[in-house]
Amino acid sequence: MSLDEKIEKVKSVIKNKKIIVAFSGGADSTLIAYLSKKVSKDTVAITIDNGLMPSNFLKDSSKIAKEIGIEQITISQNYLENKKFKENSSKRCFICRNLMYSKIKEIAIEKGYDAIIDGTNISDLLEDRPGIMVNYENNILSPLVIAGIEKNEVIEYLHNNNINYLKSTSCLATRIKNNTTLTSKKLNRIKYGENLLKSITKSDIVRIRDYNDNAHIEIDNIESLLNKNTLNLIVSELKSIGFKNVYLNIESKFSKQQDIVIYKPCKDEANKIMFENELPYTIDISSTCKELEKVGTVKCSDKMGVAMLEIDEKNITLFKNGKIVARKIEDKKDAQETLIKVLPLIRRDI
Repeated sequence: MSLDEKIEKVKSVIKNKKIIVAFSGGADSTLIAYLSKKVSKDTVAITIDNGLMPSNFLKDSSKIAKEIGIEQITISQNYLENKKFKENSSKRCFICRNLMYSKIKEIAIEKGYDAIIDGTNISDLLEDRPGIMVNYENNILSPLVIAGIEKNEVIEYLHNNNINYLKSTSCLATRIKNNTTLTSKKLNRIKYGENLLKSITKSDIVRIRDYNDNAHIEIDNIESLLNKNTLNLIVSELKSIGFKNVYLNIESKFSKQQDIVIYKPCKDEANKIMFENELPYTIDISSTCKELEKVGTVKCSDKMGVAMLEIDEKNITLFKNGKIVARKIEDKKDAQETLIKVLPLIRRDI
């Protein structure tokens, strides 16, 4: 399916409806808000100010909403007042989305909106994002997933149509190692450090990860740091706000996208094609099997941790540990189209 066809599919999901968009101004929510503005009956963007976002987030997201031409409602909530969220366990993302969508649902019901939509894309399902389960539990629509749109296609469409979006809208809590208590002090020094790096390097994307009080820098414009005086300044500043050591990650992660499928030659039969992928989370086999039954013939064993799906004469095997194997596949394109149908049906362990 071409990108234009996928975009038309997104439009068909939201056409002539009253829509609330969970809006950050990032690439994904900007695309879905832009399309909703074009075809829905009414579109309002709701942005949550949880006290955990990068500097200028509210001002910048408001600018994007105005450029699209949609109303934006901002809701302020202090998530650090939530004890479970503050514990920063592996469920933090799940708790965050629950808090966010509970409030948005109240507004949707009060104002009579037909649907709440978000910008989750199909590539997001390959990442460790437990908060996506909140979407399934609360009937939050993800039209980009329904249409099988990948992250690189989101960026392609925005660029081709000269649509502005925010390059970095990720929550600062993601910078702190799980099971390390979230505090205002930790979050504020990360915010200060990232602002410092952005002002020095003029980079769009800067992240400082706090691992046991050590600062790990990730930046999209690493060349701007490769100067002794600049590095000395940054180390001095970050240590002055409480970091013990400063490390620079020289591998850029921001332009990379994981392939939906990876080719694996069959050892026994050279003429057979097999593709696979491995998700960074474990699969709830029982719940996943119930979803898979909607699209094909399923055989499952909770005890063995395996689900086998026959769909369009193809065989997909899913394992508890997150591994997915596709057989009876014609080529990579065929495998990718099949996996795009399957990924939204997978239910992960929380």
